Amino acid sequence: MDAKPSESSPPSGLRAIPRGIWALGFVSLFMDLSSELIHSLLPVFMVTVLGASAIHVGIVEGIAEATGSITKIFSGFVSDRLGKRKALVLIGYGMAALTKPLFALAPTIGWVLTARFADRIGKGIRGAPRDALIADLAPPHIRGASYGLRQSLDTVGAFAGPLLAIVLMAALAGDIRMVFWFAVIPAAISVAVLLIGVKEPETGPAASAARQPIRLADLRRLPSAYWGVVAVGGVLTLARFSEAFLVLRAESVGIALTWVPLVLVVMSLVYSLSAYPAGVLADRMDRRALLALGFVVLILADLVLAVAGGAWAVMAGVALWGLHMGLTQGLLATLVADASPAPLRASAFGIFNFVGGILLLVASVLAGILWDAIGPAATFFAGAAFTALGLIGLRLLRTLTVPKPHP
Repeated sequence: MDAKPSESSPPSGLRAIPRGIWALGFVSLFMDLSSELIHSLLPVFMVTVLGASAIHVGIVEGIAEATGSITKIFSGFVSDRLGKRKALVLIGYGMAALTKPLFALAPTIGWVLTARFADRIGKGIRGAPRDALIADLAPPHIRGASYGLRQSLDTVGAFAGPLLAIVLMAALAGDIRMVFWFAVIPAAISVAVLLIGVKEPETGPAASAARQPIRLADLRRLPSAYWGVVAVGGVLTLARFSEAFLVLRAESVGIALTWVPLVLVVMSLVYSLSAYPAGVLADRMDRRALLALGFVVLILADLVLAVAGGAWAVMAGVALWGLHMGLTQGLLATLVADASPAPLRASAFGIFNFVGGILLLVASVLAGILWDAIGPAATFFAGAAFTALGLIGLRLLRTLTVPKPHP
């Protein structure tokens, strides 16, 4: 007797992730390639070409990131009020693309601050609506994998950018400004992919959210589990200052200027390779245990970077830093999405990123002060101490355990 043909099974793994999320991942990839092409050289450019100090670098980076995070809280409210995501995402990516020429033209540190400020406003406008759009597009049972995929594609751009910077620096005899001009091309591609490849759901949580305006009183509907995630994410951000200090650490041990971007290549490569598997694990295991592992890896990274005496030790610390990012960033986004009601999801992401941005400003300025006053080791030892305190707090925080969504 012939076997009965089996019914076609639903797609699984990467094939199950909607096309819109893949498109958003490639949008992130090209924009991050553009941004990291610049950022992998920007701290050294500020110090060696424009004459800035480590404190100046910390202030510029801290203000830029805090600005982006403050903007996210407003873009989140607007997205939930309108019930629209893509328009704000497009404005944000478009604004970031328009800032790229300013870095190549910058004659002073003030120009760099202006360019970073505008670029991070663009990031702030797009961040919360994009993260909420992923939640709108992704089936709940593969939400962790969906965030992990976008994060992985994002970080492919993050290591391709510095890698391209190395090639261009060698080809252009170290002309940093000319290298910066090349960043305009992938930024334009990113906006084009967003326009063509991402379609917003016509119905769903975002659309229904447009019926009533979002009020501050509505934030009381955010559960204690959500505020627990905000607390944990905030402590982790305070412990993890700007990645500009990774670039400066490489320069401090004598790595040649042409090869300094290799720091972000290594970090982003490890980040990219670990983000999607971490997202899959987040759908299958105790998420608090996975987050605790990320804390431990960051402590190890800080300790290695604090005592590093040469290029290989710095690269080992940077690789651990990238692993920590892969274990924590997509996971935190998943926890925010799971813990927040759908009509308030963009607002929830906005608040989460706002808190993180303010603390990143504090952490980056403090890192710069320690660097100039004591030395690089003090900066990284302080990071390890803050992370250890966060790990202790994580053990005490019971509200972080968010019920996993089911198909």
